[in-house]
Amino acid sequence: QAGRRILLKRGFLLTVATTTWNLGEAGVALAFGVMAGSVALTGFGLDSLLEVSSALFIFWKLAGKKAADIGRRENTARRGIALTFLLLALWITWKSVGDLRAGTRPEPSIAGIVLAFLSLIIMPLLGTAKMRLGKALNSRAIQADAVETLVCAWLSASLLAGLGLHAALQWWRADAIGALLMVPFLIWQGIETWKEAGGRD
Repeated sequence: QAGRRILLKRGFLLTVATTTWNLGEAGVALAFGVMAGSVALTGFGLDSLLEVSSALFIFWKLAGKKAADIGRRENTARRGIALTFLLLALWITWKSVGDLRAGTRPEPSIAGIVLAFLSLIIMPLLGTAKMRLGKALNSRAIQADAVETLVCAWLSASLLAGLGLHAALQWWRADAIGALLMVPFLIWQGIETWKEAGGRD
């Protein structure tokens, strides 16, 4: 029991760290995205807000006291995380196809490039730590949240590539194409996470 309490406390700290970073990331990305007229950077900020919603489900899961209560919270958390995956896939498809059709070019943004670079470092560290914690607690909800955090790193890479290549070589399509390559994975993960909500923990 003492060991589990330590793991749950660690889970709270990781969730607080992820939520704090995502809120700051969202604020910076949305502010500079609007200032620069960058759809990619603004969209990255919206994705960070979806990450916060996922973290809130994990807060709810970790707050359970009784075993039965934890089980119910676990399933609810999984369904909530599954929906965030699917919503993220829908938004990425809509934005990317729209950008390609309209020829929308991400505006060069030093702040956006720095933010994407930092996120590319921080998100894998948080995601890996949460994945280890989820396995230690045998919690599929925490593991699913860890995967979503790691997905955010791929989005950071896509944003960095899009803004970087556009700034350096004017390859404006790179961001939208890179994002579209993630959509099948996001849909698959969302469906699998939803299915797991009906299984045993």
